[in-house]
Amino acid sequence: MVTARELFAKHGFQAVATQEIVSAAGTTRGALYHHFRDKEDLFCAVYEQIESELSAEIGQVVGSSVNSPWEALTRGGQLFLSACARAEVQRIVLIDAPSVLGWDRWREIGSRYGLGLIEGAVAAAIEAGEIEPRPVSAVAHMLLGAIDELALVLARADDRTAAQGEAQATFAWLLQSLRR
Repeated sequence: MVTARELFAKHGFQAVATQEIVSAAGTTRGALYHHFRDKEDLFCAVYEQIESELSAEIGQVVGSSVNSPWEALTRGGQLFLSACARAEVQRIVLIDAPSVLGWDRWREIGSRYGLGLIEGAVAAAIEAGEIEPRPVSAVAHMLLGAIDELALVLARADDRTAAQGEAQATFAWLLQSLRR
């Protein structure tokens, strides 16, 4: 999977043939198809691995470096948007995954990881009186949708440095609108 991940990140799903993956990995097609139904199944596993790693990374940093649920929401959003500067996140997570897997499947996998972190932080921020009481699930979905859209803008931007700053500022502004 490491080889496929590197190739998908560098060239994109469409440009990478299964033969290229098995050759670079020093394995056979039979071995590939023993573990994965097809190239899309392999891609899905790579995408899910990245989502899992991102969630763990953000959860670990936020869990060890913030003093309040509000800070967790803010820092978690900043970390995710910063991670979107990575080539593999841009190409695999933001550009290829929605088209290869379809929007529903892409969203389901992404939600399985990021949504839980956001829901937990929103619930804790409401309980701590840091944000206005609102339905946790609705607020978490709104924030996930907003940050995903900002990330997509980032991935397609010509000037990614400027887009990164705009995305960070816009997400901070959105969060600020939730404060008490």
